[in-house]
Amino acid sequence: MFGLIDNDSYLTVSDGRLCIDGVDAVELARSHATPLFIYSEARIRRNIARLTDAGGRIPCPMKACYAAKAMSTLGILRAIRNAECDIEVNSGGELWKALRAGFSGDRIIFNGTSKEAWEIELAIQNDVYAIQADSVYELSLIEAAARSLGTNANVSLRLVPEIESGTHSGLRTALLTSKFGMMPDEAFAAIAQYADSDHLVIRGIHLHVGSQNPDPSVYAEALATLGRFALRLGRISSRPIEHINIGGGFPVDHIGGTRADINEDQAAILSAYFDPAGALESAWQRLAAADPAAAEAVSKLTLLIEPGRSIIGDAGICLTTVRNAKSRPNADMPGGVDQWLLTDAGFNILLSMETYKWYYHLISAQRAGVPHETRYKVAGPLCDGGDVYFDIEGKGRLPEYRMLPAGVEPGEVLALLNCGAYSLAQASQYNGRFLPAVVLIGIDGTPQLIRRRETLDDLIRADSLT
Repeated sequence: MFGLIDNDSYLTVSDGRLCIDGVDAVELARSHATPLFIYSEARIRRNIARLTDAGGRIPCPMKACYAAKAMSTLGILRAIRNAECDIEVNSGGELWKALRAGFSGDRIIFNGTSKEAWEIELAIQNDVYAIQADSVYELSLIEAAARSLGTNANVSLRLVPEIESGTHSGLRTALLTSKFGMMPDEAFAAIAQYADSDHLVIRGIHLHVGSQNPDPSVYAEALATLGRFALRLGRISSRPIEHINIGGGFPVDHIGGTRADINEDQAAILSAYFDPAGALESAWQRLAAADPAAAEAVSKLTLLIEPGRSIIGDAGICLTTVRNAKSRPNADMPGGVDQWLLTDAGFNILLSMETYKWYYHLISAQRAGVPHETRYKVAGPLCDGGDVYFDIEGKGRLPEYRMLPAGVEPGEVLALLNCGAYSLAQASQYNGRFLPAVVLIGIDGTPQLIRRRETLDDLIRADSLT
């Protein structure tokens, strides 16, 4: 139970209750209702520092850009900005939010595969650090937009170099079968095509090897690919690039020595953990040993990274209240029954628990200090048979049961840990359910409501009644 709660964590137990940066989780649940997301600003800053530590271990400048898609509530974006981290956005909407949160254009990189004209124009008007072009066709759209605005656009080219990682298939982004990027030869042709353009400035090259990568060696392969590209480009182009972008995907340990009871492959992905700065340092050392010329080319450039999950994933928890309890016959269980708990947090706010069968460790926030040795079937509130916290498909990607204290009854507050990334960012109002409030525990330990809980009016705010 305590694998994710230790001296290095913002999560502690006091008087038997779960605390976040010293703040009582149960009291927050009572003040703001559940479901409720709570984030630690101190943990966010610690995670950013852990990533930017690589800047002192490699011989080139580094720029860390938080992947806003992981969580883009304005209060979180402001905390990221205040920690002196830059930002990566994936749509005009995320770009607009980043600007509202106070990021200047030179601190923004703009990704995405299907950019609309207004999104491209917004990026150009705000002189973003780089619009990362996903295809040669998209380059033509960016040039046309810049020409119509009478200016030029900063761009980088996203490559798909066929690098395989050991993460979930839906999270792999550097394979030819993925939807992202252009082939290296396409990129060289594009650079030649637009070499004399008055409206495009190709400032860098970019790739991304996927999310929750269990093996740090993929970053060595990625850096080698970028180094070779930069070296070749330097030989054929009179307009050198300024940066390379290795993406993000650094993992968060969702298991942490807890009793997860999931299959070996799933456990290998979800328990993955390594030092990102160490992985980048090792990647540099391997490149320098194998290809000194490519390493020299890299040393003259700025290295960008795009961490998302590794900044916000283990900085947030979700509190949920047990709303219903029942039992079902099961001859294999003590007493001949399964005990069921129905909570108010479903996959409408924790989508990855359904799409990827993502494991979020579950504890009692009210009785965090007592043994969690009783098996329960735990499920959410949605009118959908897949809205459960356990293995419903028989493949062992989630536990068959969740372990909690004996005697859990309706009204008890539970906590799902390490679910700060790709939760509320992917949430919906499915079943007419309110999107939850978000509380940020500030550096000084003061809780601040940074997103209110929705109301009935919010469910129809965009609807037309005429």
